[in-house]
Amino acid sequence: MRVLIADDHPLILAGIRTALEQADDFEVVAEANNGAQVLPLVSQTQPDICLLDMRMPEMDGLTALDRIRKRHPDVKVVILSVSTDPEVIQDVLNRGASAYIVKSVNPVDIPSALRQAINGSVFNAIGVPETRATDDAAKAAGLTDRETSILKALARGLSNDAIGKELWVAEQTVKFHLTNIYRKLGVSNRTEATRYAYEHGLVDSPDRDHH
Repeated sequence: MRVLIADDHPLILAGIRTALEQADDFEVVAEANNGAQVLPLVSQTQPDICLLDMRMPEMDGLTALDRIRKRHPDVKVVILSVSTDPEVIQDVLNRGASAYIVKSVNPVDIPSALRQAINGSVFNAIGVPETRATDDAAKAAGLTDRETSILKALARGLSNDAIGKELWVAEQTVKFHLTNIYRKLGVSNRTEATRYAYEHGLVDSPDRDHH
């Protein structure tokens, strides 16, 4: 997959390039450090996907997104930003971006996010912080906030893919967290983890939900 990266911070550019080069299925075909360079580079290099910083000099990422969508409708666009504001994220997705990546995300998740964007999966954003977990039982088990969120989703019967989409993380990240959850709870599979969650009050039982 041919990728164009646009960001005015050299360190961000280098980090994304390194993450993509370590994946076998990506080729970085162009780099831009301001928005005005993006459209000419898209025409010249014909990338499959553009990864654009939202805030760039000369032309911001949203303007570049709009113009790419009009002139190159087959090119997927992913927006990169520091903002975790749900309204900002929704605006970006409404404008036709295939995904939204928060800059604080672990770079190893970027290739997976781009694959899902290319494949047209329903995949919105990665790197958005989860809500704070306040469950005493979760803290007693040594679970992090993210692990608690994943366990609750697991107990509702969601697949790894569905959990990833709901919590805005790559599916491989969900699998990584599940491994840690199983280890901390002393269980070996999804069924045992779900039973543990109900028995220890990490999630409400279905009966209580009905009441």
